[in-house]
Amino acid sequence: MTPAFQAQETLAETAARAARRTADHLLSLQQHAGYWCAELTADTTLESDYILLQLWLYPPRGGAWDPPTRALVHKAVASILDRQLPDGGFNIYSKGPSEISATVKAYFALKVAGVSPDAPPLVRARERILAMGGIQAANSYVKINLSLFDLYPRQYCPTVPPEIMLLPGNFIHQMSSWTRAIVIALAIVQSGNPRRPVPAGFNLDELFAPGISLEFARDSALFTWRNFFVAADRLLKFWERRGPRAIRKRAIRAAEKWMFAHFDHSDGLGAIYPPMMYAIMALDVLGYDRDHPASVEARREFDRLMVDDGERFFFQPCFSPIWDTGIAAYAVAEAQSLNGHRFAAPALQRAADWILAREIRRKGDWSVKRPKTEPSGWAFEFRNDFNPDIDDTAMILLALSQSRASDPAAQQACHQRALNWTLDMQGSDGGWAAFDVDNNWEFLSSVPFADHNAMLDPACPDITGRVLEALAAHGLRGNHPAVRRGVEFLLRNQEPDGSWYGRWGVAYIYGTCFALRGLRAAGHDDREAEILRAGEWLRSIQNADGGWGERCSSYDNDGFTPAESTPSQTAWALMGLIAGGDTTSRSVHSGIEYLLDTQRPDGSWTEELSTGTGFPKVFYLNYHYYRLYFPLIALTAFTKANSL
Repeated sequence: MTPAFQAQETLAETAARAARRTADHLLSLQQHAGYWCAELTADTTLESDYILLQLWLYPPRGGAWDPPTRALVHKAVASILDRQLPDGGFNIYSKGPSEISATVKAYFALKVAGVSPDAPPLVRARERILAMGGIQAANSYVKINLSLFDLYPRQYCPTVPPEIMLLPGNFIHQMSSWTRAIVIALAIVQSGNPRRPVPAGFNLDELFAPGISLEFARDSALFTWRNFFVAADRLLKFWERRGPRAIRKRAIRAAEKWMFAHFDHSDGLGAIYPPMMYAIMALDVLGYDRDHPASVEARREFDRLMVDDGERFFFQPCFSPIWDTGIAAYAVAEAQSLNGHRFAAPALQRAADWILAREIRRKGDWSVKRPKTEPSGWAFEFRNDFNPDIDDTAMILLALSQSRASDPAAQQACHQRALNWTLDMQGSDGGWAAFDVDNNWEFLSSVPFADHNAMLDPACPDITGRVLEALAAHGLRGNHPAVRRGVEFLLRNQEPDGSWYGRWGVAYIYGTCFALRGLRAAGHDDREAEILRAGEWLRSIQNADGGWGERCSSYDNDGFTPAESTPSQTAWALMGLIAGGDTTSRSVHSGIEYLLDTQRPDGSWTEELSTGTGFPKVFYLNYHYYRLYFPLIALTAFTKANSL
């Protein structure tokens, strides 16, 4: 911001004008029905898996592969090639390094789609794969997928047995909700031991690095959970060959029943890409005709994830309307008071009405551990009634606390149900997770097919902080037992440097932001040492341009890793500092100036880096409205704090 501009108005006044521009821009993006839903983008693995699925659905005839979806396959090829890195590999987050599993998937997809192995893109990709340890270094899901086409030895792939459905103690519910959906469908697929055909002469032999074993890695210590599960995998493979067929059939029927039940009231199995893809395959293995209603619907829901607008072709991992609507509505509602009138009231009423209509009123997977709790809450997607999301529910409660629906009585009843449900979903450790309660059997992370790093759904600081903020917005503060336990959870889980780990956003800036906001909302004194340490940490990692940025590699490094400044991460840092009582420091002013200097004329910002987290170390997301509503919240918070 230029000195002349500063002379005309205070920084708070300038921030207020910028916030109004952003609010107007956000309002222009609201759908007529009342919701917001941005595109959600990820890496090339989705397009690579799409090609694999087409090979499954339309196997080659007479040696050649010419699927009826070849035009879309060619678009997927172009989309993959467009994101190849100079070193030949493919990454899993914006501006990240080559990653082995993504690169193996891309190589397979490009080669099977007809790109010559002698073409420069595949030559470079092959060299990069071998340099990273060969196909042996890819994760278990890559190997399992390739084994379905006899391209990776089945005996060196983890077994995903359908018999897990028959284990006592609701064992399947000790896995995270997304893993349940993936594993149950994949267990059906693997139980058929398919060997789907590939084009004549096709193989991936050139990707096997010489001298590297295909055996599962073992721990050096003798008695570990990892070694136990590796040994168990050998027994499972023997069971597959020799075990009683009656038990296997019973397990498959149980898996099939579960899968069909979860098709209902959902945007597809689990409402996310991986289980939706495996569900299509599972129906094939179970013998359902392609024109069976379940098969038709499974493919239709999967194809809805495709974006093909003539210029771009990619797959979204899922839809995010509840999440986007909750944050956008909250941000706009917070900003509307800046000019002293309620300019957004009609839009917020439409959003509130849309939200209320999507409250989940049937029991889902969460009810296994909370059978007496009345159903409520909201999912992340348009429909995913088996899996209401605690984080989304907290965000929706925050939005509704600032908005008025057309039926106040219905809104009040909904608030109370959602609050009760959220309180009942608190874990025994005092924190809140995404979908389940006490989903924290850490030893399950040693299962051979758990290397997607998402086997569990433990409580985390970012969600716990948001829940505390939502509870406070409804009058539940520090004297409430659940709030006290939530505060204690946050204080126990603060990192030594003063930050908090962020599970669902990148990464420590995200966790610190929402932990601080939760503590402030709960009434925690901002002069306490933990708050002061967190503020000092945030100020210490500020970039020279006044903004903040963090790489996805923070998860790999188990600590903050700096990056170029981004609007969303700058906003998180500012939101955290302001929540911690810092409203006037040079760090805060520089951060606000960064947002003002980088704002576009239409009130938006540009953001290239991935700042959303799917599975840490494995899968990351670009939420394309993060660069709008989080800076809006930060600008509004700063303006209010400096206009008292």
